[in-house]
Amino acid sequence: MMQKLVIVVGFICANLVGMAQDQPVLIDDSTFVRAEEEAELFEEISELNPQRAALLSAILPGMGQVYNKQYWKVPIVLAGVLTFGHFINYNNQVYHGLRNAALLSSKGLTNPYASIISSEASLVRSRDVFRRNRDFLIILGSAFYILQIVDAHVSAHLEEFKINDKLAFGIEPSIQSTPLFSQAIGVSFVLKF
Repeated sequence: MMQKLVIVVGFICANLVGMAQDQPVLIDDSTFVRAEEEAELFEEISELNPQRAALLSAILPGMGQVYNKQYWKVPIVLAGVLTFGHFINYNNQVYHGLRNAALLSSKGLTNPYASIISSEASLVRSRDVFRRNRDFLIILGSAFYILQIVDAHVSAHLEEFKINDKLAFGIEPSIQSTPLFSQAIGVSFVLKF
């Protein structure tokens, strides 16, 4: 019996949610618009296409920020990409050098790092450290790459919002009365809208 009641209530809720999607949306005091027409209004209002910004940023890091006219972010994005690229390349080169030296040392030949690292165990340990650093930097670099794509996409979305000049947040000094007829001095956070 309880199972049938849950199924009936589920169908009723699903039916109500389905009907709620077709309800008209009030845009002005006198104009009603359906959900399909509201999407067209969004396209007319928005100057920037968030998908285009994300695609440009994915193709060439920083291009989404240029598309959004946020030129000050471009040097930050390029510096991040170049820094991650440099350190990934450096750790990869040292890793391969230490790997080859460890292979030579295991075969009984002299390695090129013999003056710095004498034992084979130290070579293997150093090789593993540089491989771990390289892999970690690849993960961080990928996260930075995805983050700059998300930044371009979100910035393009937020460009359409109008900021009200009456909206303000401030910190002001305040003096308040206490129950013992004295006054307390403090700081108040004021939100005006």
